[in-house]
Amino acid sequence: MLSPLSTLKQQLQSLGQLQGSLALIEWDQETYLPSGASESRAAMIGNLSSRLHADVLALNNGKALTKLVKTYRGKHSEAAVIVNETWRSYERSACLPGTFVERLAKTCARAQHTWAEARHTNNFRLFAPHLEEIVKLKREEARLVNPKEHPYNVLLDTYEPGLRIETLDPLFGELEQTLTDLLGRLQQSKKKKDVTLKGHFPLTQQQELNQKLAQTLGFNLGRGRLDASTHPFTTNFHPTDVRITTRYREADALYAIGSTIHEVGHALYEQGLPIEHAYTPLAETVSLGIHESQSRLWENMVGRSLTFWQWFQPELARVFPKPFARLSAEDLWRHANRVSPSLIRTESDEVTYNLHIIVRYQLERALMEGALAVKDLPKAWNTKMKTVLGIHVPEDRVGVLQDVHWSGGMIGYFPTYTLGNLYAAQFFAKAEKTIPRLEASFRKGNFGHLLAWLRQEIHTQGKRYRADVLVRRVTGSPLSPKPFLNYLEQKLAELYGI
Repeated sequence: MLSPLSTLKQQLQSLGQLQGSLALIEWDQETYLPSGASESRAAMIGNLSSRLHADVLALNNGKALTKLVKTYRGKHSEAAVIVNETWRSYERSACLPGTFVERLAKTCARAQHTWAEARHTNNFRLFAPHLEEIVKLKREEARLVNPKEHPYNVLLDTYEPGLRIETLDPLFGELEQTLTDLLGRLQQSKKKKDVTLKGHFPLTQQQELNQKLAQTLGFNLGRGRLDASTHPFTTNFHPTDVRITTRYREADALYAIGSTIHEVGHALYEQGLPIEHAYTPLAETVSLGIHESQSRLWENMVGRSLTFWQWFQPELARVFPKPFARLSAEDLWRHANRVSPSLIRTESDEVTYNLHIIVRYQLERALMEGALAVKDLPKAWNTKMKTVLGIHVPEDRVGVLQDVHWSGGMIGYFPTYTLGNLYAAQFFAKAEKTIPRLEASFRKGNFGHLLAWLRQEIHTQGKRYRADVLVRRVTGSPLSPKPFLNYLEQKLAELYGI
């Protein structure tokens, strides 16, 4: 007869496999689903989400999970991590009726299809009714989970356990002021003229180049795929099956590079989770902020370093001699680090990226509080972009419709991007002190030392530690914006002479 803990592990494996099946269906929805199949796919996703929810609730049949929690309360063993983290997920799920879970899943599946069409046709009104329903449902979710708490705090906790608006408001206030001041100094500096990189770059060659790049960074294509989608993303079904997407532009060979490196960072984390603990919290990522730290560390600290471009410039020149053969690694490094406010979050520079996040945070919080109506969202978006970033938004497709998150019901997700930037800088600063000649190794296309360090310190830890504890364990200090701001100042002082 199985012990209660072994029984739980067996149940978690079954749950994980069902969750993987649902994730695979959602991945297909974003990559290869025929346009006419959106309604049937929404019904399928709703049905499976409801079944998954019921299976989560069944974990506590006969109070089995409750008894395990009592047994492992106050302990710090691997078994305690499995039990306590499972209980945390169960408690939240137990607040939500199955009918609600199915309705939310169906609504979001339909909304994502409509959002893609609305973005393509530049028609916010097409998407607005779906977003209104999602906002209504997310408010209801917050009330069901904790009616005494601020609704936005309830949603934040889904993505970054313990994160609250009381923490975000002063943090974002400091970042907005500091980054706005830095942006002003950069705009007044006499910087070198940027290089011109326009041309025609066939997609097949770009795809081959990006695949090679992903592999060199450490992405195992024997345990993953790289495809294309409207909005780049990463999904996983098991550490041996991790899917990433990027997006290409035939007129710009560098357009996909940043997105590819970013998603590879996510995928390396997922592929580095301990297979022996698959389907348990010991093989789950800590939080979305920590997850984002991995993508931003690779995208920015690696992909925007001079030594990276000293390795990658010859690769680019080999595939696309025109114009890259005539450009130096320093030219491309300067281009990768140019600072200029832009419309699109995923294409923004390191100085203005967090300003994009602050805009989204303020807007979605207002939606949840009822201070902003969905119909007024485009105008509010455009006003904030002008106020915070000094940018005029010409049309909604490059404004309020640019991100996939709200159509997927992911309200409360955006702040984790800024946390990821802060975690990334703090982790990388520690890696530089720990690994001899770290950045110099990038010049030779050797990224294995960094990956091995991340595997040991973060990936293989699963959910043993909450984010705040993990940061202290890895870096010796609590999370602080200082390493990130110091990193920016040091790099941009050299590039811009400020």
